[in-house]
Amino acid sequence: MDEEQHYRKLERMYLLAPINEIYRPKISISKGQAEIVMTAEEKFFHAAHALHGSVYFKMLDDATFFAANSVVTDTFLLTTGFNLHFFRPVTGGEIKAEGCLTFSSSNLFVAEGKLYTNDGIEVAYGTGTFVKSRKFLNPEIGYS
Repeated sequence: MDEEQHYRKLERMYLLAPINEIYRPKISISKGQAEIVMTAEEKFFHAAHALHGSVYFKMLDDATFFAANSVVTDTFLLTTGFNLHFFRPVTGGEIKAEGCLTFSSSNLFVAEGKLYTNDGIEVAYGTGTFVKSRKFLNPEIGYS
């Protein structure tokens, strides 16, 4: 299997995850990078009418996770830690998370992510740490 096939399989696996029926994101993966786009709908807002922080986390965790898993072809990674910094509220429109792998070893991976509005304004930044799990990448988990 070549790298491009691996990236497409990861993208399909991501889109098939039941939670993404709620968020309906789009994803693009390449070596050491991932980009996720979704719409910040009102149903994801907190009481003060802005995007709930859990959505910031999901977008950045997913983008950094797939940036890291792009270089791992045998197993599903696990998030072991994530630091998130909020800069601005999001009150609607499209948002884009960009993840980039910054460190990798045989079992440890670190990636950084940035979250932007559709106007290109950075609204959050995060770093994630990931390790290999015992779960293999296979059709059973949507990797096909």
